[in-house]
Amino acid sequence: MRYGDFDTDSLMYITNRPDLVFERGEGAWLYDHQGKRYLDFIQGWAVNCLGHCPPEIRDALVKQAGTLLNPSPAFYNGPMVELAGLLTANSVFDRVFFANTGAEANEGAIKLARKWGKVNKGGAFEIITFDHSFHGRTLATMSASGKPGWDTLYAPQVPGFPKAHLNDIASVEALITDNTVGVMLEPVQGEGGVIPADPGFMQALRKLTREHNVLLIVDEVQAGMGRTGTLFAYEHSGVEPDIMTLGKGIGGGVPLAALLAREAVCCFQAGDQGGTYNGNPLMTAVGVAVMKTLTAPGFLEGVCARGEYLKQRLLELSARHGLRGERGSGLLRALILDDERGPAIVQAALTMNPHGLLLNAPRPNLLRFMPALNVSEAEIDLMIEALDTLLKK
Repeated sequence: MRYGDFDTDSLMYITNRPDLVFERGEGAWLYDHQGKRYLDFIQGWAVNCLGHCPPEIRDALVKQAGTLLNPSPAFYNGPMVELAGLLTANSVFDRVFFANTGAEANEGAIKLARKWGKVNKGGAFEIITFDHSFHGRTLATMSASGKPGWDTLYAPQVPGFPKAHLNDIASVEALITDNTVGVMLEPVQGEGGVIPADPGFMQALRKLTREHNVLLIVDEVQAGMGRTGTLFAYEHSGVEPDIMTLGKGIGGGVPLAALLAREAVCCFQAGDQGGTYNGNPLMTAVGVAVMKTLTAPGFLEGVCARGEYLKQRLLELSARHGLRGERGSGLLRALILDDERGPAIVQAALTMNPHGLLLNAPRPNLLRFMPALNVSEAEIDLMIEALDTLLKK
């Protein structure tokens, strides 16, 4: 496809992309190179927590870009220190390491857990993860993931990630050995089909890990930063994990991620962990703006209210079309279809007129919704009306 003087063939193939180029975004809407607009209920896969080009992020970028971009991670900078303070003040964790992507944060969590196991548990290194989990696309995080087919895609896998079944505490207990150093899970499996971990399971998991002196690691790359209606998803079950990873929403659209840990777990020594751009002030200034917005009075209450509204509208749609209900938490939700037409609906939604609709089908039998956390009820209604039309066809 030609775009101006250039051709899209210059990009390495990694996925099938439609013949359109997005040029502008505002709130819940994207606009392509032909001026068509699209109601976006993907938002960069839960990345744009405040929608497209929010003034809070724009202003933070402009101000910081004229002050300091990257002094090197070997030195402190103001936004880095401020964001770390905001994260620890609003969570159960004591220390923060900043990264660029959720996969990088999860790599850091794996490294920290293994280092802790070396120091405190005689070299224990195995981290129990779960079927259908998703932790990233590096070799280690793909090995940790339970996505079908990934065990052979780049074989041999990185060893040390036995798989349990979500919400089945017996399956976790059966895998614990002297080599076990931790259990890592998503409080809501996003790519796996928007499957929440039951609060009772989370509580039993915390009890089990403490009994065996192993770490509880929550991957909140997708479920964190207000997505489920609380600032962090672990809060729904009242547990206190040892390690947490964040990504996507923490940057509101820019590359930013974080690894958080309790003081007792922090055992990195100089040279164990690092990264050229980690904690740079341009990105962390955006993180500060996002955190201040999410923790402002009433914001998360609004997310809960809109999450409940989306849930009810999806249930109405399911009943009207004889589907199989919905599930999720906050504004991370899925509509469960009665067949495997999810990808076809996604494609048809893209080509609707007068405006398109951006949806996602992580599995053929369901649709996933990840709108901006400040999406309006009117925009939810507009999406439901469009989806109702698609389902009728």
